Amino acid sequence: MSQTSLDPNVPVSLDSLKAAGLSFDSARQVLDVYDRVLDAAKASLRDRVVIDGKLNGGKLEELESEAHALSMIAIYREGAREMIDFGERMQAKGDSGALEAAQAHAFVGIAARELLGAIDLGTAEKVVPQDLGIGDELLDELRQGETGAYVRQAASTGLIAQIARRIHEVGHFGDSGLDDEMLLMIRDQFRKFVDQEVVPIAHDIHLKDTLIPMSIIQTMAEMGVFGLTIPEEYGGAGLGKLAMVLVTEELSRGYIGVGSIGTRAEIAAELILGGGTEEQKQKWLPGIAAGEVLPTAVFTEPSNGSDLAHLKTRAEKVDGGYRITGQKTWITHASRADVMTILARTDASEPGYRGLSMFLGEKPRVEGDVKTFQSEGLEASELPVLGYRGMKEYELSFDGFFVPEENLLGGEEGNGFKQLMRTFESARIQTAARAVGVAQSALEVGYQYANERNQFGKPIWEFPRVFGKIGRLSVLIQAARQLTFFSARQKDSEKRCDLEAGMAKLYAGWIAWQAADAALQIHGGNGFSMEFPISRILCDARVLSIFEGAAEIQAHVIARRVLES
Repeated sequence: MSQTSLDPNVPVSLDSLKAAGLSFDSARQVLDVYDRVLDAAKASLRDRVVIDGKLNGGKLEELESEAHALSMIAIYREGAREMIDFGERMQAKGDSGALEAAQAHAFVGIAARELLGAIDLGTAEKVVPQDLGIGDELLDELRQGETGAYVRQAASTGLIAQIARRIHEVGHFGDSGLDDEMLLMIRDQFRKFVDQEVVPIAHDIHLKDTLIPMSIIQTMAEMGVFGLTIPEEYGGAGLGKLAMVLVTEELSRGYIGVGSIGTRAEIAAELILGGGTEEQKQKWLPGIAAGEVLPTAVFTEPSNGSDLAHLKTRAEKVDGGYRITGQKTWITHASRADVMTILARTDASEPGYRGLSMFLGEKPRVEGDVKTFQSEGLEASELPVLGYRGMKEYELSFDGFFVPEENLLGGEEGNGFKQLMRTFESARIQTAARAVGVAQSALEVGYQYANERNQFGKPIWEFPRVFGKIGRLSVLIQAARQLTFFSARQKDSEKRCDLEAGMAKLYAGWIAWQAADAALQIHGGNGFSMEFPISRILCDARVLSIFEGAAEIQAHVIARRVLES
């Protein structure tokens, strides 16, 4: 393979990629090695955790780090596949797609370097490939010959520098690769709304720790955010998850709180659509779609986060309904919520999932920046948080809170966990989209600051460590975006996508934190000042690896699915 060095002082072009020997045929050869690396890691882990033909959960728990590393290998493999497809489509557009083609090659190279070094699981945690039974002979395929030559170029600082130069030249961070005119129109509509209405107030909401103005929520309702994926027969727009992803990314790019308001409606609507009676659908969905009914999810308990099987809140059958008693925590936007989707135990004799039921608990909406609210059988206290403000978090105390019998979701006890499970795919796709939006926000403010801040007689953008961060982040964020798009397309095709949604959520959450951390570093000391929006973005990014399934739990779930495949 004939190659020339990538000149870091010029923007990337299709000619420079070709001269460097960066072709998608070579990228697919690397992808073939990824496939075999994943197979080797799966085989090695299976040997240790499969007993008598069955996956032993206890054994897998003993190897949590290795399981997490397996999930990351699967993510890099799937990310490379999606980025190669994306890069080929963009390259077909000619030199206008050179930036995106280069981002695709760079991701393939970055993923290979990860496998050749140590697999990053998050802060202070790494696993070397050898711990997963991946032999040097297989890894040498990424070091030697034409494949090795491709990896060296694709992972080089020269390519990252050229990507950064191209970003600086064209004034954007890479096209998303979508060509559906309706979807692009939706994205542009929300991008305009965010830039004009959300970005100017986001940091003030965070600093003052106030609720997002109702005027913003009302505009979102008018724009169809809350009914985006609700079928038309129930007052919604009947669009797919890909449209939801685009809207969520844009809203979260402006402020994660605004992007997350739509998540409340998405989860509630998904629960009602998947598990509700026709009467419940007719009663609740039109109001949710119109933004007239604001829902909140009431699942987590102080002693049970991801461990819903041991949930303690109970619902006791009484005349005409149920009395709910127990503690719930991390309840988002609860003061304004008109309806709470409450997971509670209706069968005290059944300690596991089968004893759980879902309820639609109605409560008065409390407007304004309030610290507490209550109604009969319900009290609340606010939980101060580092970020993810604007909706506020609450701990709720239920003491005989009444829910009418007709508000038992589906009209039958014991189906609560199954009903909730049906929402996991959409919730994780939604969270991945929020993470991509936050990451994009960090990238944008980091780039802007790098061009405005002068040191030693020039903008700090001109320093390689600064523009290198921007170039690399653009690659990682693009990969997170393409993984999220893929999971949404799978969902829209009515295919099982819990694995794809989980991978998108885990990876995008990790990249959001990396992007925020890197952008704050670009700000230097100013980044540590609460005056600058990057301080808020850093706090907001941190939650994305925690909620909707903590990263450690999510990686474990992914690993189980990979081992079972």
